[in-house]
Amino acid sequence: MFTRLIPTSSPNAWGAALDVLRRGGLVAFPTDTVYGVAALISDAAAIDRLYQAKERSTNKAIAVLVGELTQVEQVAAQFPARARRLAERYWPGALTLVVPRHPALPANLSPTPTIGVRMPDHAFARALLRMSGPLATTSANLSGGPNPRDAQEVLEQLDGRIELVVDGGPAPGGVPSTVVDCTGADLVILRQGAIPGDKILSI
Repeated sequence: MFTRLIPTSSPNAWGAALDVLRRGGLVAFPTDTVYGVAALISDAAAIDRLYQAKERSTNKAIAVLVGELTQVEQVAAQFPARARRLAERYWPGALTLVVPRHPALPANLSPTPTIGVRMPDHAFARALLRMSGPLATTSANLSGGPNPRDAQEVLEQLDGRIELVVDGGPAPGGVPSTVVDCTGADLVILRQGAIPGDKILSI
């Protein structure tokens, strides 16, 4: 497979990304943390390809990125009040909230009844998400490999495995998002990331 590279400054960047996604392809693009690689959440075959391209275990869920808060209703069966408070405080930003998954989501997106959802603080990513709808998105690397901070680091790991890389220069964050489980009686920090866990719990 040939992996195409296009800069975010190109007037064709959004159109090229949407075309690939709608054809069942995979697109890598910058976010506020690291580069992600994405597929449409409605396309189970494309989600399978995400796992294959990354050599990722299917026992690990793939999170979903949204471009605006109203898109959460397409991803979550319910959005607990605590999750909404955290979203209102830290979105857009480097916070992934684990919530009950919407029953319409493909089964291969998550092996559990929950799903992680995040709104990135990155202009290109959010514009793409508003046009495409929520995207199944995971870091654009081979499973266990270094988190990609720019397009070249994506190509070093995924060249020939995905259709398109949108080059937006270095990712401004470089650190993955903090992951918080909002489904239980108490909030649980599943992964320490860009936002310190003590700030999350203080909310």
